[in-house]
Amino acid sequence: MKKLKIVVLAKQVPDTRNVGKDAMTAEGTVNRAALPAIFNPEDLNALEQALYLKDLCEGSTVHVLTMGPQRAADIIRDAMFRGADGGYLLSGREFAGSDTLATSYALSCALRKINPDIIIAGRQAIDGDTAQVGPQVAEKMSLPQVTYAEQIVAIDDEKITIKRRLEHGFEVVTSPLPMVMTVNASAPECRPKNAKRVMKFKYALTSSEIAAAPESDNAKMCAQKDYLNIVEWGAADVDPDPQQLGLVGSPTKVKKIENVVFQAKESKRLTADDKDINELMVELISSHTLG
Repeated sequence: MKKLKIVVLAKQVPDTRNVGKDAMTAEGTVNRAALPAIFNPEDLNALEQALYLKDLCEGSTVHVLTMGPQRAADIIRDAMFRGADGGYLLSGREFAGSDTLATSYALSCALRKINPDIIIAGRQAIDGDTAQVGPQVAEKMSLPQVTYAEQIVAIDDEKITIKRRLEHGFEVVTSPLPMVMTVNASAPECRPKNAKRVMKFKYALTSSEIAAAPESDNAKMCAQKDYLNIVEWGAADVDPDPQQLGLVGSPTKVKKIENVVFQAKESKRLTADDKDINELMVELISSHTLG
């Protein structure tokens, strides 16, 4: 079996699973500053599939590609703690305001430069729930794609066999290499961080982080150990068409935003009596809260 160059597409997202009163701005958009930034959950499922392939095919490498602000390097370090070999951070003002079309275009430009054998992404990000970026990357790169992947069944030098989740079951499909795979949340969870790898890679930095504190111990360590350097690319490094980046390259237009806030106008105290329970059920059904 040949050595594989595997790239995982990952995103740092606001944790929308536990939101408070400050989770939304007055304009109805997500208040990213008020929410902790996390590794997108389904991208962790994708990372596990990549690491499984790395274990299966000796000599293979796994790198994470993410687009975002400089703090997004945190998820690259997180992936390195779990078994990834390194990562690429695509960052710059040119990418700001990208919708899924502009995002997939920017990622595809970077991927052409990396030239991987397999591209693996999570099905969707929890801050958008569009499930569009992975398939769009495949289309832009003219690569075959398998979506809703749940398990890698087999792989050889020319093809990969994948079990994919369907609404009422599953199917097993085969795709030639290179290819793009998007991984479902029902796939195995990602392995935990390895203590030895945390100690080895916790000083990994991007070029911007090194430039911000060039005399720091971390920066000096990166100069001595190449594996601690996280690759950071700007728009000019991936040779894109500027008209397809950022807001300019984003045709998505938001027509209306509705910010739904639930507020209790009154409260009721119920007993365990069947009459109280029945009256509550009738009220909920009549108001279409239920049914």
